Amino acid sequence: MSWRVAVVAELRDETDTARTLALDIADWSGHTAGQHVDVRLTAPDGYTAVRPYSIASGPGQQRVDLTVEIDPNGEVSPYLARDVTVGEQLEIRGPLGGWFVWRPAQTEPVQLIAGGSGLVPLMSMLRARAATDSSAPFRLLYSVRRPEAMLYADELIRAGKLEDVDVSLTYTREAPPGWPHPVGRLDAVRLEVETWPPSVAPTTYICGPTAFVEAVADLLLAAGHEARRIRTERFG
Repeated sequence: MSWRVAVVAELRDETDTARTLALDIADWSGHTAGQHVDVRLTAPDGYTAVRPYSIASGPGQQRVDLTVEIDPNGEVSPYLARDVTVGEQLEIRGPLGGWFVWRPAQTEPVQLIAGGSGLVPLMSMLRARAATDSSAPFRLLYSVRRPEAMLYADELIRAGKLEDVDVSLTYTREAPPGWPHPVGRLDAVRLEVETWPPSVAPTTYICGPTAFVEAVADLLLAAGHEARRIRTERFG
């Protein structure tokens, strides 16, 4: 798949450490919710760095949104989240990926489980559902360090008010005042309460840091979920 030029059309700060880049890409043929693109940066001396970033926008939107959270040790994310400017050109390759995707033709219950910026491709799935006449019931369980680290906070609140869409949060470091649940990592008890049971046979999408994804997938398997119905995407 060849590289193409994407023009940064808009920048939106999501948190203190995350920014959404809205890109105009000529001849973009569209994508499926859950897919990603490769972004290539080239330094003046010719050095290049390529990193994959999930697409946040839903299929059919005019622009392609990438939400980038800063990795303090990264070569690419600090530039994209802090220094890139409107009008700048980036090199893009994609869309890529065919397994970790959701299509409106799917009618089964869907369980989304996100850790931190792992919410990005799952947000594309929520947006895809909202843009179609899909009646597939969705549940999202979003694990985030603290309230100010939440991505798309206002949109998640609106999504949780839609019919057949349930949004649950869990905080690992700090919760808002009066939060009724324990602060800490997801465990078997919280997963049992907040996610579809194995008897519902949902398709489950888990995205986040490698340790998070592996821990959650293991807990779901131990609870009786079928491995073939669990799809994972990890980073780090």
